[in-house]
Amino acid sequence: MTEGQALIARWIERDPRRPGPSEVRLVGYGVAVWALVGALPMVSGDIDELAEAYEVPREAIEAALAYYGQHRAAIDARLVLNAEPITP
Repeated sequence: MTEGQALIARWIERDPRRPGPSEVRLVGYGVAVWALVGALPMVSGDIDELAEAYEVPREAIEAALAYYGQHRAAIDARLVLNAEPITP
């Protein structure tokens, strides 16, 4: 098992209420991986700053980014959906 796979196994879990590879979250924190990935540009890619902003360990952010590397298309699609305006 690679370091990235070990981080994913430790920190990433599926959300039982939201199936699919884009709807995973951090174990013990419940923060969605797609939200972390989407917020990364707001902190200029600074992993430590992102970890501090979400009050999660740096290792959890590293796990989220490793997971993102394996499921980029699904998470990018989720980010696009999240960015679309809601119309009544």
